[in-house]
Order: sequence, then C-alpha cells, then structure tokens
Amino acid sequence: MKSLSFSGLQNEVSSLIMGSDFFSPETFDEVCRVLDGYVAIGGNTIDTAFIYCGGKSEQAIGMWMEERKNRDQINVWTKGAHPNQDGSRVNRAAIYEELMISLERLRTDRTDLYALHRDDISVPVGAILEALNEHVEAGRIGVFGASNWTTARLEEANRYAATHGLRGFSFSSPNLSLAKAIEPYWPDCISIDEASLAWHEHSKLPILSWSAQARGFFTGRYTQEDRSNADLVRVFYNDENWERYLRAEQLGAARGVTTIQIALAYVLNQSFPTGAIIGPRNDEELKSCMEATELVLTPEEVRWLDLRSESSVSAIS
Repeated sequence: MKSLSFSGLQNEVSSLIMGSDFFSPETFDEVCRVLDGYVAIGGNTIDTAFIYCGGKSEQAIGMWMEERKNRDQINVWTKGAHPNQDGSRVNRAAIYEELMISLERLRTDRTDLYALHRDDISVPVGAILEALNEHVEAGRIGVFGASNWTTARLEEANRYAATHGLRGFSFSSPNLSLAKAIEPYWPDCISIDEASLAWHEHSKLPILSWSAQARGFFTGRYTQEDRSNADLVRVFYNDENWERYLRAEQLGAARGVTTIQIALAYVLNQSFPTGAIIGPRNDEELKSCMEATELVLTPEEVRWLDLRSESSVSAIS
C-alpha cells in the first residue's frame, strides 16, 4: 500500500487510514475483526478522537493494541479540542486535559499523530502552536495537524511557526472527496473547494481526508430520485455532483472497476500527498478500498472527473 512520510514519525502512514467512530469495548470482537483485516492488507494508521463514542473508540483501540502487542507497528491518530456544551476547547488547558485522558484510554504514552478537531479563530495561532509544541517536546505527540481548519488559518499558523522556530502543522484533515459539499455535513466542518484545493496543490501540505468517499454517494445505492437519506441530499445532491458521479461511473467501466473505487482513487491521486480515512465493515468493502489504492489516475483524468476539464473519457482512459 502507498504511504506518506512525516518527519518525526517512526513509521510511514498508510494511505488508507482506518476510521473508528463505531468502535467500543462492547463490540470488541467486531473491532478485532475489522482491525486485523485492515492490518492484513498493509494498513497501519487508526483515526480516533476524544469524543468518539464518548471515549469508547479510544478504549477499544487501546485494548486491541495491548492484546495484539503491536503498538510499535501502529500509528495512533487522535483528535482533541472539539467544542462541548460549554463552548470552545481550543486552549492550552483543555488540550492538555483531553490528551492525557486520551493516552490513558489508548493505553500508551504517545499519540503518533494528533489533530485539533476544530478551530477557534478568536485564539491566536501562536498560543496554539506553543501549546502543541510543548507536547511534541515532551514526547506525547509525534506530529500534529488540524482538522477542519481553513487554509488561511493553516497558512497563518505555519508562517508563525517558521518565524518563531516552532514545529508547524504537518497535515490538514478536511473533507476531500470527488463529490463537493454544498454545505457542511456537521457544524463548522471544512470541505475542500476549488480555492483550497489550489492552495494545497501549491503548498503541498498533505491532506488526510475524512468522508473521502462522500459518505456512500458513489456506492450506487442512491439515485437522483432517491431522497431517502436526508443528510446525503442536503450535502451532496446537485447537478454538478451527479455529473461527477456519471464521469466516475464511465471511467470505472472503462477501467473495469467500480464507481466508488474511482471516487477513492481520485482522492489518492492528487498532485500533493493525500490519505483517506475509510470505514469498511466487511471484507468486501475492505478489498474494494485496497484495490482502489492500486489505481493510477493521470492528472487529466483527475481534472476531468472534477469537472475542471471537458476531455472525453475515451481520450484519457
């Protein structure tokens, strides 16, 4: 499997990253089945968060790593500083409190990757970076990034880091998918648009994408007439995305692969480093994701899928 390299990490990060928002100790047998299958195809990075399943996701991952005795082979990626009922948690004290709880749940002394789950633009980037750098220096964090931050804030933060001798953000984790979000799936979430895509193409800052497969939009289970999934309709149903679907279907037929595999390959074939968080629940879905990592799309095909080119599929396949 393809992988991404980050300065500060012992292991490279596999391009497919296992999502865990459905993990819990109560379903530990399923957790073991999913993670064992993921590792068997070459995956080594698990995405979780302080808030997932009320902390049960982190607990289940810690149990699995302890039972398998494979902590040194696995990249743990957790997230913190998601707002709660009292408001923003993007501050030094909250980051420290949540990180220490996360590490205890995960049964480890470090998280290889860490991301701030949300931003708070009222907090200066310098204060945030100084707090995160303290955890890097203490060995509690390998590399850190930002989930659902705008490119403007990312640029401001990394400029501050460069001028103050600090480590900056090593990655961003927005939604990058072939289907473009009409509105945020959850409040304050960031999806990549044309301008932010151009920024990443220029800066080369890696994206580790959530909802990389547009939450099932490309599975074939949905049609323009089927409006049973209200969230999918709200976020992804428009003429442009259905045209992207048709192009992915057309290119998939030409390549002998499925539409959703083309959609995942789109994410993994950008001109800058990318990874995709996946959530397969069975061997068939896991196999589909693995096969998608082996697809090579040309820059012309990527642009055509994304409606940035009008070349015919026969000319580019």
